Amino acid sequence: MREESKNLAVVILNWNGKNWLQKFLPGVVRFSDDAEIYVIDNHSTDDSVEFLKQKFPSVKIIINDKNYGFAGGYNEGLKKINAEYYCLLNSDVEVSENWIKPVLNLFKKDSAISAIQPKILSFNNKQYFEFAGAAGGLIDNLGYPYCRGRIFDDLEEDKGQYNEETEIFWASGCCFFIRSNDFWEQNGFDERFFAHQEEIDLCWRLINSGKKVFYTGKSEVYHVGGGTLNKQSAQKTFLNIRNNLSMMLKNLPFPKLIWLIFFRLCLDGVASFYFAYKNGFSHLWAVARGHFGFYAQLSGTLKRRQKHQKSHYYQTKWLIFKHFLGGKN
Repeated sequence: MREESKNLAVVILNWNGKNWLQKFLPGVVRFSDDAEIYVIDNHSTDDSVEFLKQKFPSVKIIINDKNYGFAGGYNEGLKKINAEYYCLLNSDVEVSENWIKPVLNLFKKDSAISAIQPKILSFNNKQYFEFAGAAGGLIDNLGYPYCRGRIFDDLEEDKGQYNEETEIFWASGCCFFIRSNDFWEQNGFDERFFAHQEEIDLCWRLINSGKKVFYTGKSEVYHVGGGTLNKQSAQKTFLNIRNNLSMMLKNLPFPKLIWLIFFRLCLDGVASFYFAYKNGFSHLWAVARGHFGFYAQLSGTLKRRQKHQKSHYYQTKWLIFKHFLGGKN
């Protein structure tokens, strides 16, 4: 049973993250007076739950019966939370004093806005944007995600250049505000993704259904990044490759879908050698596993295609060539 409705629920998904909760949850509690705070525990094997019960009695705990991953973990836990808005917040995020109000104000300005992210800066280097979201997510014509303030591994210094409020293509899952009605109308995250790019897929589905995704530079948070799976993880490479291809198949319009998928498969093959050179042979195999995983999910992915896919979905063309061959950021 869901509890009595609140305006905003700040929801942290936890898996063996006691150290992150110990470090960052006090700030969330301190600066979230207008919200109900929840922790969804994704079947942790550490003493996270006991720690929460003892140290944070005001925080409500939802315990999943197994580790469903990021996508499934939130889907399971959010079924038990009744609120007008959800804020899905990573456990390794430090929030700032005025992080909630600008987001809620933006929601109230336009009922077509479904999801919003704040400015995401690096906790370890607070003058720079953080990898996972930066100043709002975009996508190129080949389906490569990038951010304002971050293209692939290159990060910008924050000089106030992204302090405005503007429409974007995807909001980062590390601090993801969404109207609960819109979340459930889209059946939440695609649980097959397990983790990585599920928020991009959800935002793409929202946009295809006529909704908007926004960024506000009036709210700031600081993200450690890699708290669960670091950037050099071969498993992360596998998930990103598989999920990106599935996301494209779900959301791209015909007829460009066929040649784009084929072209991306070829580019991934080339990229696998770069990954192997940079991070080790396991990443080359991770790309291959990502392709096999994409094929294994093919039937289910096709069934999840919506009736309508917008033809203009991208903000730039040929990002990978402009960046790696042209040196443009």
